[in-house]
Parts: sequence; structure tokens; C-alpha cells
Amino acid sequence: MESPVFEEIDPASDCDCPGCVHWRRVLPHSWAGRTTAHPAAHRALALAAVASAALGAGHAVPAAAAPHAPHRPGVFAGEEPDTPQGDQAPLHGPGDRPAEISATFQPTAITRTEIINRAKTWVAAKVPYSMNDYWSDGYRQDCSGYVSMAWKLPRNEWTGSLAPYGERISKEELQPGDILLFHNPADPAGGSHVVIFGGWTDYTHTYYLAYEQPRPHTRRQSTPYAYWSDSDRYVPYRYKGVTPQEPGKEPAAGNPGAPAATPYPGAAYFGPGANNTYVTLLGRMLVARGAGGSYASGPGPRWTDADRRATRAFQLAQGWTGAEADGLPGPHTWELLVTGKGKDVKAGAAGPPPASHGVPGYPGRAMFRPGASNIYVTQLGRQLVRKGFGRFYRVGPGPRWGEADRRAVEAFQRTQGWRGGAADGYPGPETWRRLFS
Repeated sequence: MESPVFEEIDPASDCDCPGCVHWRRVLPHSWAGRTTAHPAAHRALALAAVASAALGAGHAVPAAAAPHAPHRPGVFAGEEPDTPQGDQAPLHGPGDRPAEISATFQPTAITRTEIINRAKTWVAAKVPYSMNDYWSDGYRQDCSGYVSMAWKLPRNEWTGSLAPYGERISKEELQPGDILLFHNPADPAGGSHVVIFGGWTDYTHTYYLAYEQPRPHTRRQSTPYAYWSDSDRYVPYRYKGVTPQEPGKEPAAGNPGAPAATPYPGAAYFGPGANNTYVTLLGRMLVARGAGGSYASGPGPRWTDADRRATRAFQLAQGWTGAEADGLPGPHTWELLVTGKGKDVKAGAAGPPPASHGVPGYPGRAMFRPGASNIYVTQLGRQLVRKGFGRFYRVGPGPRWGEADRRAVEAFQRTQGWRGGAADGYPGPETWRRLFS
């Protein structure tokens, strides 16, 4: 059985070299230790400083070049797309035989699953970023070469030549395998970037799973729409050769979003402690049937009380009671959701998200402590990004409470004029109320 295309991931550090592992271990909370520059860049800067001091003011050593683009207000420097790129080139580089592409070029047919699976191969291999090197499959190791590979184009393109291979679409039409393209014609190396759309990570369509080729290597992570920076300049495109659906598969009657080839996986995949793609699929089907009011954020792969409330609301809508409406999806519940049959959840029947201290949606202080991992941490982080405090996040936000969340909350609290214990970086009911008002 083929796994669903949509996935959720836990953002993590990209570089696994011994130097980066060392600095993450010895400087887990140091802002200087959280820079995206490789340790080699730190050593270069240190050596330059020592050499300058030794030679004296009359023999100044030129400063080492900054490893990343300048920081912009509200955006962490690590999220700037520092992705200069090569020009159009044949596979395996300029020395290879150029592909013959006529004006009547017909794009090769490819399915969305194949595009995503091709994109995953570079993620798994952690292909290093380079605008001059070519991977073993012949594609250049920059952002546009990555899209050329995923779309199976006959040669390496760049951000200025990808658009003719696709058709412009709207945000609402985006599906896995489409791209978000930003080409800056005035300065192609100044911000130009392209990412592959891997699917929405929540029903609000504010975050999506992005496959991209930045420094230091290929990555896949949850990303705010349309991107961390220059968001209004990214344009959605769909490859002209993409097939409308997978060969031999028909959408499920009444619910096109649920794959007909996804049978009930078993009760072990649902309930406390479960963490898998079937929980995500269940949540999305429940949202489509009117149970979205149970979710403050998500759905996601970790089973939460929101999944239980949404499932029970759907079961109650069918007129079931007792053990048949226990909030755990059995074979009958799953069949109705996948086929689109049964009754939808009426508005308000799922109930509002939990509240604490009389503040709607506030789940309590216990959800925001070291070691906590839940949907409310994600919801909090995303709201902080919307309010302009995203500079503290290198990746994410995600469900695990971390130092980036605490620093962002502390910065928000200080904008309220709070000091001392009132600005400790942990959201209480008043912080929550002001943040979401």
C-alpha cells in the first residue's frame, strides 16, 4: 500500500558533520552557536582576527566574507534563500551533450507521487548545495536544478526559465508536486528561489511542507506560505506534464481527498501515544466533514484529544451512542470517512477548543514547559510569527517547546511593557489573550 503523499516532519538541524554536532552540544542556548554558518566559517573569522591583531593596524587583513545574506527585520538570517544559481545547462554540466528542445516541446508525463518521490531522494541523500556541481543523476545541485530533477526536465533550468514549463495557478489550486517560484529579474542572485510544494500541514492553509535545495543541503520542512521572506513575490506554478491522478486509481466517491486505496489500518494506529500518517489522514477527513472546530491547530500525526473529540463528533452525527461513539475510529467510522458517506458534523457540534482561566483556547501552563510536545506549542509559534516575532525560529515553529519559543514569547511580553517575572517567556492566560486577540 502506497503511503499518502502528505507528511508531517519534526524540524531538526540540517548539518550532521562533527563540527556542527559539537557546537550544538556545547552551545545549546547560545545565540552565536545557533547561526547557520558552518564551523569552518567561524574558524576563518577567528584566524582573520588573530592575523589582523598580529600584523597591526598598518597591515590589516581583509575580513572574511559573510557566509549568508544580510539579516532582514523580522526574518532570521538562516531563512534567507542564499541560493545563487547556474544558468541553463545540459545534464551533467556544460561538457555533456545539450538536449535538443524545440519550440513544440512536449513535457514528459509524470504523476504527483513520482515528483514527490524524486524530491525525497535528494532529501534522503542530503545532496550538498552547489551552483557548479552536478549530482550523479545529472542535475545541478542548486534550487532550480532540484526542481528540474523532480519534474524530470531534459536539462537543467534556472529560476528565469522554469515558468514556461508550467502554468500559473492560484494558492487554492496548489497540490503536491507544484512549485512556488520567485525570480528576481533585476538581480537574479538577490533572493531568487524556488521550492516544491509538498502539501498543506494544516487546514488553515498557512503552512505547507516545502522541499527545497538551500545551503548546506536538500531539506524538507514546514514553511509559512508563501516563504519565510519575500512572501508576496512567490508565484505558484504547475508542471504542464503532470497527470491529473495516479494511473489506475479513482477518487473515492463523495470524498476526493481520501485515497480509495487506503484501507482501515487497524485500531493500533489510533489512540493515546499514536504517531503516524494515518492520524493525519483521519484528521483531514474529519475536517472535511465538518469537525474542524475540534482542532486549535493541525491535524497532525500525533494523536491528541482534538482527534478524539472530532472523531466522536462525527460518530454522534451518525446517531451512534455508547461504545460506538467512543472517539476512536473503527472500521465502520473509517469506511464512512473514506467513501464520503454518512452524515456530516453540524456546525458547532464538535465543540470549541479547550479553555483555561476563562480565556478561550488557552490550554493551560502545563502545555508550555521544557519537554512539552503538543499542537498548542505549534499554534503559539505560528501566531508569534504572524505577529512579527519569527526571527527567533531557524525552522518551524513545531510542536516541541524549545528555546526559540521561549525567546519569542519573552519578546512579545516585553512589547506589552512587562518586565521581570511577567516577561519570563512562558505564556500565561493574559499573554495568550493578547497574542490571539
